[in-house]
Amino acid sequence: MKTATLKALLAARAAKTPAALVTEIDGGAQTLLCDRAPPGEVAIGAALQAEVDAARSADRSGTAEIDGKQYFIQIFNPPRRLILVGAVHIAQSLAPMAALAGYAVTVVDPRGAFATELRFPGVSLSTEWPDDALTALDIDRRTAVVTLTHDPKLDDPALHVALGAYPFYIGALGSRKTHGKRLDRLRAAGFDDATLARIHAPVGLDIGAVSPAEIAISVLAELTRELHGPKTGGKE
Repeated sequence: MKTATLKALLAARAAKTPAALVTEIDGGAQTLLCDRAPPGEVAIGAALQAEVDAARSADRSGTAEIDGKQYFIQIFNPPRRLILVGAVHIAQSLAPMAALAGYAVTVVDPRGAFATELRFPGVSLSTEWPDDALTALDIDRRTAVVTLTHDPKLDDPALHVALGAYPFYIGALGSRKTHGKRLDRLRAAGFDDATLARIHAPVGLDIGAVSPAEIAISVLAELTRELHGPKTGGKE
């Protein structure tokens, strides 16, 4: 790897900017795809770009063959992010589980007595109001959002922001009855049924979970299924 390419790659990783390194297997020519990358040696046509885009979406490096040439596509994506709204017992279990699964976790709760380092050691905390916090966190397709408070004053503003963006997963805690009332409020706020269908609620896979830790497992399982399962559309 050339020095300029290595420096650009290291800078992208330090800035948590997605990058892809395309190497022509026969000959070793390389092109780095990221902001401020140096001129590349591999021509990135439409077919090869499509392979790069697919590898980025899958978070998986691999090989591709285009017009008889073999390429290795190495993906350098920043960690997926999980934003938990509500510093509650489920969040205390879910945050470390998600971190082990490779997520950068942020817990949002304006109630300072709940969002404390003692209750969430090593977890990024925000005590801003949820809509302000989520707006500042700049939700994208590498982000998942889960609301856990049961309080419409906290969950609804977060959902307004999440539904206006394109996280790969939106989940909301609560029974079907609670979610029905939530949907009524969101419809009244102007969201249509197609948009509301993006919310996973009651949140988590139905595995008979009862305790906060079990519910956390079910949420992470559903989130993982959404991440790696078949895609049904949405904005990248």
